[in-house]
Amino acid sequence: MSTYHSIKAAEFLKDKKKIARHDKTFWELRQKRDDAAMALPEWEELRELSSKIKAHTITHLADYIEQFVSNLEKNGVTVHYANDAQEFNEIAYGILETKKVSKLIKSKSMLTEECEMNKYLIKRGIDVVEGDLGERILQLMHMKPSHIVVPASHISREDIGKTFERLGISYDKGNYDPTYLTHAARLSLRHEFETAQAGMTGCNFGIAATGDCVVCTNEGNADMSTSLPKLHIVAMGIEKIIPNYDALAVFHRLLARSGTGQPSTAFTSHFRKARPDGEMHVILVDNGRSNMLRDKEHWNSLKCIRCGACMNTCPVYRRSTGYSYSYFIPGPIGVNLGMLHDPHKYSGNVSACSLCLSCDHVCPAKVDPGSQIYDWRQRLRMYGTANTEKMVMAEGMKTIFSRFSIYDAITKNASLANYIPDKWLNNKTLNPWSIGHTTPTVAKMPFHVIFKKAMKELKEEKCKNQ
Repeated sequence: MSTYHSIKAAEFLKDKKKIARHDKTFWELRQKRDDAAMALPEWEELRELSSKIKAHTITHLADYIEQFVSNLEKNGVTVHYANDAQEFNEIAYGILETKKVSKLIKSKSMLTEECEMNKYLIKRGIDVVEGDLGERILQLMHMKPSHIVVPASHISREDIGKTFERLGISYDKGNYDPTYLTHAARLSLRHEFETAQAGMTGCNFGIAATGDCVVCTNEGNADMSTSLPKLHIVAMGIEKIIPNYDALAVFHRLLARSGTGQPSTAFTSHFRKARPDGEMHVILVDNGRSNMLRDKEHWNSLKCIRCGACMNTCPVYRRSTGYSYSYFIPGPIGVNLGMLHDPHKYSGNVSACSLCLSCDHVCPAKVDPGSQIYDWRQRLRMYGTANTEKMVMAEGMKTIFSRFSIYDAITKNASLANYIPDKWLNNKTLNPWSIGHTTPTVAKMPFHVIFKKAMKELKEEKCKNQ
């Protein structure tokens, strides 16, 4: 059953200070993105090129997967294919069990969140440690990521200080200075890297022409996860494959600028073979992506490069946090991916859109998530998940707007609403719209009447001057 975003968002909106901080944080990221984008005269050309590259690759995916796998295997890498999340988890566990791994250190990977791999492995006795600082904070707090790039940015440093007490840090002394907390986290994580028997990374881009698995990070956790343990596992969605280095150059210029306003991530690591005396496995995961490709109206979502720009600009995401969405990826792209995955379960998220289409304008791959959400809304009746109240309102508005006599009569007398007592008009039960809004004063004369009158006067003045 679908859960409406507005219901979940209402809980988070109670904390106005937290919402204001959240809004400010991500709007600043949007502004940094704009500064970085406008510094490149060829920015729009890059967006167009990236969109075409992705469209081409996805529509020729079988060929590129074959080329990618062939090049990996030439370099001694073992490649696995997982049809769904269950198969992915089983394959990952099988590799770790065979190698008698008791601790796995992970670089950031939204695919493992999608497949709920951590929970699966922990149940089977494997200690899974997140190597990304934000992910590690959330892991210690038993929370999920709220954003796909900066997963813990909604957590205050005071809360992080309290959480780090588990690492032996005394919060009573006010130890929540960011530099100090980072230092403490580094010491703790270094121990985890040194004692892990296997490392896992995600994959931002898979280069078909060479077999490279390219991982972009700002903390170097991918390098640590692969440099110390001898066993390296790559978790990768099949849509991450791109043709060659020329294509990578395009995406590399777009990714960090779109997500955080950086010219590049601090680390861009290429993995194409195991380290000396080591072993490398790549697990290619479908988990519904082939089915998504068959959707003629929404396959564009597979072009997403996971930069997070659509979330940073979205007024709904910024003011409701990622936890208001029922799909594990929040924001505009998450709404679309959730609907492609299971429209009956995740259709409640399509209400989380003002249709401002700001996300369409910032998306580096021209996925057009906002426009796609509009299309999903037109399908809700087909899935049986359309909101009854909204359907009744829509039919009522259709009747009014398609009959001018009714529209004219209603708008001509609309100013009578000004005499309705405020306690009725701004009643949260009778008028939910009044939550967060102040009901405006209705003009005594509707615009279309003013316009007609002005045009008539203008015509009479013109005739008089002739």
